[in-house]
Amino acid sequence: MTAAADIAIRVARAAFNRALAEGDLAAIGPLLAADAVMVTGTDSAVIAGRKAQLMAWKREFAAKDRMVYTRTPDRIVASPVEPVAMEHGRWQGSVGGAVQASGDYSAKWREAGGRWVIEAEIYLTLVARI
Repeated sequence: MTAAADIAIRVARAAFNRALAEGDLAAIGPLLAADAVMVTGTDSAVIAGRKAQLMAWKREFAAKDRMVYTRTPDRIVASPVEPVAMEHGRWQGSVGGAVQASGDYSAKWREAGGRWVIEAEIYLTLVARI
């Protein structure tokens, strides 16, 4: 399960990154569990639930000089006893190709119905040029 989970989560993360770059809300929704939770990196705001996250991304996508976020997984640890995994990596936010903020993140994934979805994400801002 570990190698298959690793590949599936990396593919899902790449799809999430593409959706963020393209401003594609329809592609983000299926990657989030219904009760997904995100804790943002700078102000530790808690965005709870798929619907709330989609609303937050919709606002982000509408910004004049919107930030495009990219998450890059460093490692994925799959549980040998439950259909869950943790992704650890680095994130960055860019405006017009220039990195404005970056840091570390962790995401908890769950396999549900044959696909992996994000249950929780927590971000740490380490650099901000905003």
